[in-house]
Order: sequence, then structure tokens, then C-alpha cells
Amino acid sequence: MGLKTILNYPPREPLAVLPSPFHLLSRASERWGQGRRIWCKRDDLTGALLTGNKVRKLEFLAAEALNTGCTVLVTAGALQSNHCRATAAVAAQLGLKCELILRGEEQELSGNYLLSKMLNAEITYVSRRTTGDEMTVHLADSERRWAAKGEKALTIPIGGSDSMGIWGYILAVEELMADMEQNALSQVAIVHATGSGGTQAGLNAGVLLHGASADVISYAVCDDESYFNAKAQEDWENLRAYRSELPDEPIKTLTSDKYIGPGYGRAGDEIFDTLAELARLEGITLDPVYTGKAYHGLVTDLSQNTFPSEASDIIFMHTGGVFGIFPHASAVQAALGRG
Repeated sequence: MGLKTILNYPPREPLAVLPSPFHLLSRASERWGQGRRIWCKRDDLTGALLTGNKVRKLEFLAAEALNTGCTVLVTAGALQSNHCRATAAVAAQLGLKCELILRGEEQELSGNYLLSKMLNAEITYVSRRTTGDEMTVHLADSERRWAAKGEKALTIPIGGSDSMGIWGYILAVEELMADMEQNALSQVAIVHATGSGGTQAGLNAGVLLHGASADVISYAVCDDESYFNAKAQEDWENLRAYRSELPDEPIKTLTSDKYIGPGYGRAGDEIFDTLAELARLEGITLDPVYTGKAYHGLVTDLSQNTFPSEASDIIFMHTGGVFGIFPHASAVQAALGRG
């Protein structure tokens, strides 16, 4: 373990079921590990509607909203966004209003989109081709609209990925270190999917601040390596800008963009085959948008001897996403037929 920084965390609203379970995947290790052990940090079990990594970030963002008198949570994402569904659930639990700015158009209800509707989120639809910068403009416009109605909105960026949201995974690294100690793990590689960069920034910042003996390997599900490395550093620098006690050094980032496939929200047959096989072996369900791509990247790199860490123990961060699999039922059925 390296040097540990004593942290004064910002206020946090306890929403997640924590600590999340930590399991050795013995059959998966035998199938794919190439002599290494694969463990799973089950952040898919942080709650029911709050399942997944987004709730860790939202604990800090919700506390900010409550402490500043906000009455509305506004955020943005894809139609099947895990983060948007989780934000709608948090707002409902806390008695707040919620607006979701979603890329797409009104369609048949399924998955996260169905749940967001059930949770009474007000939905604004924008073009599927809306860029991140354009979404920032939409969020600002929404904040002004709510203010004109006498409401105060907290606008949350895509994925909850900003200098406040990353505290969720800085804290999660403390939890992981307790898991490592309990299971006598001295050096590990932490593997996860990165889609908006906040979990990536938080894990790498947590490793730095807590002195964890860990490499963080981030598998991109969109964009490219340079984008995510820069985004994670930007979140870290934004945090350091108002917390002078934090160390004046960059976080270490290691991103793979080899397994994005056809693009965000789309996956090839190989992803569905891998997630179907893992479900049969371990009773763990991944999704084809995030965790399926990261896990497939992990096992492919192991099989090709290109995994960028020498650690003999690998921790796969299961960041949730189970509701995102339902819109892909036909592709899953095809994978089951091939299996």
C-alpha cells in the first residue's frame, strides 16, 4: 500500500445498499483466467431501482441538491440510460421532481426507459445525434425553465460524472481495500467499463488518495482512449481546484478502446456470447452496453496475453445495467442458440 491521504468527504445522502458483495468467480477464473483469479465487486446489487454504479455518485449529488434547497433533479443521457433511471428513482425517493433529457423519441416502453416513466420523470426528447456540448446547453436551458416556475434545479451531467460525482468511487476504493484485506489480496487489477468517465476518475483518484496497491484498467464503451484519459484527468483537476489538501499530481489512467464495437449501445455477437456464457457459469448477468463490453475485453486480453497488468488477482467492477439487456432480447436469444 502507498501513502494514504486523510479525506474530508463532502456531505452524502445514504441511498445505496453498501457495502456491495465481493465474490471469487471460481468457474469464470478456470474458464478465462489463464492462471489468474477473477473476483467480482457486485455494484449491480447496490439496490433494486438504484442498482449499479450511478447511485454511488448520486449519494453525493443528492446531498448537494438537498443542502442547497433544490427541488428538481435534471440530467441527460440515452433513452436507455442507467444513470437517468437511477436519477429518477433518487428524485422519487427524496420527494423531488425530475426531468430527463433523453436522446431519442417516444417509443415502446422497455428497460430503463419504462422505469423512468414509472418513476414520474418529466422527459424531454432531443436528437440522437445531440453532442455532449449540446447537452450542456439543454441542461442550462432546463435550469432556467424550472427557475421561471419558481423551482430550483440541480443539473447533473451525463453519468453524474463531475468533480462531485467522482467522490462516489473515491469512497468505493476504501470499500474495495477492506474486501482486499479480508481476502488477503495484496496487488490487484481493477477492471471496469467507462462510458462517461466518472467511475474511471473516481477509481483512479481513490487508488491515489488511499494508497491502494491496484492498477485500474478502464474499457471504453464509446469515444476513444485519449478522450477518456483526458476526461478523467479533467474531473480530478476540477476536484483539486476547490480541495487544496489533495495531492498535486495527476491520476494514473489506463484505457482500452479496442472493444467498443459498432458504437455506443450496440454490440457484436461476441459480446452476447460472452455475457450468455458468464450467466451460465456464475449466475451473473451483464449488459451489452457497458459491463458486457468490459468483461469481454478483459477475457479477450487474458486469452491473447495482452492484459496490461501483471496482477494475479483481477477485480471486475460490476457496475450494473441489468435493465439495459431487455431491449436486446433477440440478440440474447440468438446467443443462447449458439451456446
